[in-house]
Amino acid sequence: MRFIDETRVYVHAGKGGDGAVAFLREKYRPFGGPAGGDGGRGGDVILTVDEGLSTLLDFKYKPRLIARDGEPGRGKQQYGHNGSDLVVRVPPGTIAFDEESGQLLADLVEPNARAIVAHGGGGGRGNMHFTSPTRRAPRIATPGGEGEQRWVRLELRLVAEAGLVGLPNAGKSTLLAALTAARPKIASYPFTTLTPNLGRVKISDEEAFSLADIPGLIEGAHQGHGLGIRFLRHLKRTRVMVYVLALDSDPARDFDIVRSEVAAFDADMVSRPALIALNKDDLASAGDAKELREAMRSRTGLEVFVISARQHHGLAPLVAAVVRELKSLKTIEPNVAGRL
Repeated sequence: MRFIDETRVYVHAGKGGDGAVAFLREKYRPFGGPAGGDGGRGGDVILTVDEGLSTLLDFKYKPRLIARDGEPGRGKQQYGHNGSDLVVRVPPGTIAFDEESGQLLADLVEPNARAIVAHGGGGGRGNMHFTSPTRRAPRIATPGGEGEQRWVRLELRLVAEAGLVGLPNAGKSTLLAALTAARPKIASYPFTTLTPNLGRVKISDEEAFSLADIPGLIEGAHQGHGLGIRFLRHLKRTRVMVYVLALDSDPARDFDIVRSEVAAFDADMVSRPALIALNKDDLASAGDAKELREAMRSRTGLEVFVISARQHHGLAPLVAAVVRELKSLKTIEPNVAGRL
């Protein structure tokens, strides 16, 4: 399945039904008076969260979302039926903006959360409402209101408690695969990961946390260089950042690059709890790894862990540290089977 995290759709709510002009004509009441009923309300266009979805791909093939019109009023004071709402399923983390004004219409995170992005028009009033002592047989009714219509920009931001961030080929995808059931593409060349990946780290039968891996950042990512600018927004919901740095590179330099790109994209993100994972300790001597760990700890003030994602070495202390941070933020979730 292709991962699509941004698209635009045209939404058109239903028009309200027109009010009716009608008069009661029965066997023993040939002049029974005005009896035109009201029109039905037009249907709304509603977005609702479906946890089984993870992409906005469907909207690429169905970019127009149109709700049904309300029915017009009828005689004998009968109201027209309301138009059916159009309920559209979106993945968790979907944000909807009015494309013209930039107004935020919805930010949908929680399961089954709903938001109306286009309201249906109200039904018109039938002539039964317009009688008066001087107007006994009004031939007046009002039309139904027009439904809202607009272009809506949809963005998807992954909903994850913790996020892996680093340069290309630092081993983020390997780490995600080692900790979760996710199976991202892994290879020994830069930009193997072209889309964000999401997995769930099981702590126990009762607890787990979600973990996101985004494509590697390079200098200038916040300005559109490389792949980073498209995916940095997926870290905006992340509560704990894990900086993954390769021991066979220059961890201090790499950390500065990544931290600067995150700060340039959103300054608030660098103030969140963070940890450092010095990956690929199988490619460095024990002495060098220890020396680099102490140097990075002193330089950044963050907890630093030496790991090998490929050999599953040193992962337990890292996971325990993430759990401590999340519990301090009260974001650890129950481990519900089948959520990811």
